[in-house]
Parts: sequence; structure tokens; C-alpha cells
Amino acid sequence: MGLFGKVEAFFGGGEEERHSHSHSGYQCDELHPEEHSANRFQSFAAPSSGNIKWFVDGCSYFWAVSEALQRAQESIYILDWWLSPELYLRRPPSRNEQYRLDAMLKAAAERGVKVHVIVYKEVEAALTLDSAHTKHALEKLHPNISVFRHPDHAPAGYDIASEIGNSFKNLTNFNLATMSKDTLKAIYGAADDVVLYWAHHEKLLVVDRNLVFMGGLDLCFGRWDTNSHPIADAHPGNVDNIIFPGQDYNNARIFDFADVGNWDQNQLDRTKSSRMGWSDVALSMNGPIVSDLVSHFVDRWNFMYDAKYNDKDPGKYIRLSMPGNYGSSQRGYEQEGSEEQEYEERRGGGGMLSRFTESLADEMGNLGLSEGHRSHHSHRSHRSEEYDDERSYDRRSSRGGARIQLTRSCTKWSSGHATEHSIANAYVSAITNARHFVYIENQFFITATSDEQRPVSNKIGAAIVDRIVRAYEEGQPFKVWVVMPAVPAFAGDLKSKDALGTRAIMEFQYNSISRGGHSIIQKLVAAGIENPREYIGFYNLRNYDRINTSRTLRQAESRSGVSYEDARRYHDDYDSSNYDRYQRQAQSVPDDTQDTVSAAYMKNGPNISNIPWNGAPEDEFNAFVSEQLYIHTKLLIADDRLVICGSANLNDRSQLGTHDSEIAVVIEGPTTLDSYMNGERYEASEFAASLRRQIFRKHLGLLPDQRWDQPTQNWLPVTDAPNDYDWGSSADRLVEDPLSPDFLNYWEDVAHTNTKVFSRAFHPVPDDSVRTWDDYDNFFSKHFIIPTAKGDDKKPKDGEEGKVPYGHVVPEEFPGGVEELKDWLGRIRGNLVNMPLQFLIDVEDIAEEGLTLNGLTDELYT
Repeated sequence: MGLFGKVEAFFGGGEEERHSHSHSGYQCDELHPEEHSANRFQSFAAPSSGNIKWFVDGCSYFWAVSEALQRAQESIYILDWWLSPELYLRRPPSRNEQYRLDAMLKAAAERGVKVHVIVYKEVEAALTLDSAHTKHALEKLHPNISVFRHPDHAPAGYDIASEIGNSFKNLTNFNLATMSKDTLKAIYGAADDVVLYWAHHEKLLVVDRNLVFMGGLDLCFGRWDTNSHPIADAHPGNVDNIIFPGQDYNNARIFDFADVGNWDQNQLDRTKSSRMGWSDVALSMNGPIVSDLVSHFVDRWNFMYDAKYNDKDPGKYIRLSMPGNYGSSQRGYEQEGSEEQEYEERRGGGGMLSRFTESLADEMGNLGLSEGHRSHHSHRSHRSEEYDDERSYDRRSSRGGARIQLTRSCTKWSSGHATEHSIANAYVSAITNARHFVYIENQFFITATSDEQRPVSNKIGAAIVDRIVRAYEEGQPFKVWVVMPAVPAFAGDLKSKDALGTRAIMEFQYNSISRGGHSIIQKLVAAGIENPREYIGFYNLRNYDRINTSRTLRQAESRSGVSYEDARRYHDDYDSSNYDRYQRQAQSVPDDTQDTVSAAYMKNGPNISNIPWNGAPEDEFNAFVSEQLYIHTKLLIADDRLVICGSANLNDRSQLGTHDSEIAVVIEGPTTLDSYMNGERYEASEFAASLRRQIFRKHLGLLPDQRWDQPTQNWLPVTDAPNDYDWGSSADRLVEDPLSPDFLNYWEDVAHTNTKVFSRAFHPVPDDSVRTWDDYDNFFSKHFIIPTAKGDDKKPKDGEEGKVPYGHVVPEEFPGGVEELKDWLGRIRGNLVNMPLQFLIDVEDIAEEGLTLNGLTDELYT
């Protein structure tokens, strides 16, 4: 019997709990635990309340996290898919050593703060997270830091255990794809205490049981970014200006992270290749809702303690106590005693919130934000009593706030509880009950409109179809926007065998959107809607930059005898000899070349044609680069009144509950806002509307360039200040009414223009002109030195003469040289582009003929 036959026999086919959303409707109340039936969305948690603040992208979010960690006095709880101890929460690193994550956690532990961390224990063959490094690097810092890794993957106590364990090291997406369905089901599923390919995917930080951060951002490499998303980070005139140190300068389309324990070693040459920008949304909350999130963390910690660490490391770790007000049998939790109970009993109403309130004036003064600069525009808002002034905002955790409900995806393997998929229920409810629009921004879009789309089971797609058809039949305007990545962020050429898994994901997504016979667009056409684009549109994000390889770089290298990349490496690993030699010479070379030109496509940014370059025109031409802006957001906004935000992707892995573990919050209100919808006066939620408008403006280039060293009110935790938004500005008015013809035309015009310019200049794939693999070769392959996961693309090989590196400009498109190129690039605004729904449409099977896609579904959805 072969290895995978043994696996199949060992697991008995991987029988799963019957709870998969494969039913014909949306709801499955009869399958939910009885104690959850009274709660909306069948969540374990009832609706709660609290104060809430949004963060768009990692720069502001990680700054706020650093503020909270710096002031922690009792406890820090972290739940992450990946955690990088060496992550800098403030930039540039050269001026912010004290704000490196491991340094901040160590400082907190030395103050007596108890730090509890849960990270996903990855399958090493499939992912490069190195959670073992995370655990060992953190726990060695101080005895007050405890780290759990979960789940375990290798079976024990059976003769085939060692054979299976060794063979896992050699698994690849390709040979996984060739296995039988039953074998794959066994490998990906769970049996008893063995879990192989499901993941803990939540992102959660709780400080002093009083302040919460959550959303799409792990505390790890590759996530920190500004609203402007610079993708160039070469600083030949001053290495200390590096923003993305070591492997934090990452482009997953070229190289995945590797050996992250040696975080300062990076295969990606920043003088030749761009990084990939990261677009994300996260939240900060305080008030009663924190109790639900503390309880979720404590329940998870105690589950892992009982299942693993109590026996593995007796006496090393402790159980945690549930919040004092969280003994409700409705939630099915019991109070657990521990040394943490003493803190819970004495915490009372003080703690972090009162300390933040006391320091609010100082913080605002330090940031140059006087009372007069806080934009609340009371003439446009209807507030309840607790919103009358700034100080009451800071106190109101005990008096209400936004209506917030915690939802999650979990099951026996991940939590010890019966299956819950309240996130999926909330998504379906939000779409079904939306009156005007739904905005979805997500890393994936894999969903079904009916049972005929198996193996995909979640029915979010069916809810979208039903809601649009209802609007069509009633003659009412209704719009759905879906913004998602052009390509899953896995390294390699899309045509290569190594990209099999990437193409499989893309095929599932296209079959969800517009192909395969049961897609959303095909269902709409079948319902009589001649032009589905009137109701639903799909979009990607892309941006460009210019790498500073100007004359300064060559002169500094020549004078110092040290290459820039060597100087950068010495900068990252604190080897001062060569770094000092380079720095001394570099700073003596005059240069006015900017290290990034990302401000050019933002509001009031400089004209790209006027940004100086110290060097030859052909060198400047070759310095321009482009990459997709990777969307990692997990967000739904409906009607400018309701927001769902958390860690859950729009796919089966995140939505079914039986697969990956996830959390999300459903947010409504509390402050109403006079707005417009389809030309009519409309009462919106200030929170939902400001978040939606901020995101739209970023994508359309209607926000100013965001500097990483100029904090604002929006960079502080919710306990310090609410979101600051410029209500009534010209840019705000442009995006105020999402259904107005003027806005819809502007959105489409920007997407169309950006798509046209990027397609000509950089020939990115996917592209609508690429309908076959021959088209792919003519449009893409013949122009570029193709990136490979093996890293052997640094020197041209046979047949590659005349090609340019991946991501650079195609020279033959611009016979007029760099001035013609810059004339075209100057037309780009923001980063919005159309999703190419015609890409490889004439290829019958994008992935591979005969591929067992059922198996890849489970392994590659995350």
C-alpha cells in the first residue's frame, strides 16, 4: 500500500461533522448548538456595544498598537496566524529600535505584564511561518511571556506515523493535487487530536482586558504599509532611511518568505525588484464588547492548555480566568480560577481607559492636534447624549456606543466546541437585507450560487444573486463592488507547473464570478439581466514606483567599495564596518532624487514629469516598476450603515466553521450622519460612511500622500481619540453618494484609465487581452525574465537577451523614451484597476486537465 493509501486507511476517509453549508438554503439553524439559537447569526456571543475606530493600512494601525503595548500594565493577549518578533511597529527602524515588537513585549514583561501568545503551528512543508522561531524567540526574553502553538500535525502511536511525518516534508501543491479525493480529504481533515492542514487564522490583540485590536493584520512581516503604498525602498544617499528592513521588503510574486528566523537575510534585491504593497483594514475597540473577545481568547488558551500544554509542560503554564461578568450559561463558558482572577477582581472601572483619558491632552498636544482641529462637524451629525463632547467619548464604554457583535468560525478541532459559522450567517444577512449597496473587499472570492458548484459550499454568492435579481425585478438601483487581488500572492510564473495551486485558486474565483455555468454573472444573465455590470463590478488594485538607482548609488558604491545591498544587509544585522564605510561616502554625494514617487498618484501629489532624477534618461526609464497592490482586507460595508470586519476570507476555509478558525465583528451605528444615497437625503452611520469613503478615496487617489513619521489622531488607539475625517471636503463630497451617476462615472473612469496605462507600460498578467496561453507568451513571457520560486532568475539565461526583469517597463511600448512613459504614468490616479474577467477565458482548464481540484480547494483557499 502506498503512502497516501496508508493515510486514507489511517484516517478512515476523514469523516467530517455534517455542517458544511452544502444545503440549498442559507441558514442551518437546526445544526447550531441550542445555547446559540437565541443570538443573532447563531453566534456564541449576543450583540454588545463599545467604542470603535478604524485603521486603513498598517502604518497607523501598528503605531496605535505600539501606544497600547507601551502602556500595558497587567496583561497582553495575542492571537495570530503569524507573528514576527522582529517586526518594527514604527518606521524607519533606524530611529525606532524601542518599537520593535520583541523589544516592546520584553519591556512589558519586565514591568510585570503577563504576555500570552497563541500562534498557528504551520505545516512546515506548506508555509514558511516558522512558529517555532516565534515561540523560542519570545519565551527566552522573559518568564512572563508564554507562547502556545496549535494545532499539532503529525500522528503518533501508529506504525505509519514516521513515514507520514517524513513524507509531509516533501509535499508540494502539485503532488497534493494528484491524490485521490478521499486521500486529500483525510490529509486536510482532522481525526481525533490530529489536525493537518486547517489553520488558526484570527488576528487579535487585547491589552489589560480593556482595549482590543483586531481585523486583517497579523503582527508579522509584509503587513506594514502606508496609504500611498511605496514599493521602492532603496536609499543610496542614506541607508538609515530604509523603511522595510530585511524580509519585511517582500514581493510574494517573486520570492516567498524564507528562513524567517534569519529575518535580515533577503533574496529580493531592492535595487532591481519592487516590493508588493499591502492593503488592509483593522479596528480598535473598548467597552463591553471587549469582554466577548477576552472570553474568546481565554477559551482558546484553556482549550489548548488542557489538550496539550498541561501534560507536555506541567507547571510551566497556567489556565486563564474568564472575565468576571462572563459566566453566562448562554455562552457555555465556566469561570476558571487562576492567578489572573486576582487582577479581574481588583480591576474595577479603572485600568487602561482611565490612564489613556488622563493622558489624552498630552498626546494631542504632542501630535499638534488642538481641540479646534478635531473634525466632528456636529452640524452634520445627530449624536446621542454620550457623544456631546470629546471627554464623554472617552468615558462612554460603560454607557453604550456602537452596536457590535462578535461572530466566528470554529469547530471541535480549533476550539473544542460544536461547529459555528456565524460569520457566514452575518455575511448572508447583510447582503440579503441591504437596501442600496454592498461593498466587499477581500483577499479571496470563492463562493457558490447553488449546490451544483461543489466542492464550494458557502452560499454567499447565492445571496448576492438573489439580492441583485430582486433589485432588477423591483426596478430599484442596487450596486455591489468586489475588490480583490488580481493574483493570489504565491511566487512564480503563472504558466509554470509550480503555479498549479495559484491557477487552481484563480479558476475557482473565475467560476464564482463569471465562468463555469453557475457563476454569479451567468446566473444574473439567466435571470434576464442583460448588463450585470449595472449591478456588480469586480476590481483589483495596482501601483507603480521608481527605484532610486540614480548616479548616487553607483558613486557611493565606487567610493566606498561596498555594494548598496551589502550595506543594507550590514544595516539590518548591525554589522557596522561595511555599513559605516558606505554611509560616509554616500552622504558626501549630492543627490535630489526621491527614493519613492508614490506620492505622484495621490491627492495634491507632484507631477511625475517634474520629479528630479540624478542620472541618465535610460536609467530612469529602467527604474520604474509596478506590482499588484495586494488586498488582504476582510471587509463588507452595506448601505453606509453596517460593517463586517475581521479575519475571515470569502471562501470555504474561512466561512464554513469546520475549517480555519476566524473572528469578525458586525458593527452598526451609533452616530447618524446626514448624507445622500442615489441623489436623495439619507441617514448613514458615521462609522460605516467614514470607513467606506476613506477606502474609496484611497483607491481613487483622493487622499494625500501618507508619511510614515507624521502621526495624526488616526494613529492612536480608540481610547485616545476617535477617527478624524474631513467631512465636507471636496474629495469627501465626490465619494459621499455611492450611487450618484457622477461618482459611478468617476470610479469607472479612474479604473479604466489606470488599467489602460498599466497594461501598456508594464504588461501585467492577468490582462483581458490574454485569452489563451499563446496570448500569455506574446503579451508577457517574451518580454520578461520570469520570476521563479527557486531564485535562479537573477541572470539572463539562453533566450532571455533583450528581456527586462519582471515588473519593469516594456521598452518597445515607448519609442519616445522616459518622457513619453512619464506622460502616460502621470494619468494614473490611486490604484484602482478593472479585474480582467477575460483572462485565459478560452482555456478550458486553467489549472490542469484532470486535476483533482476538490483537494486543492481545501489546501489553497486561505
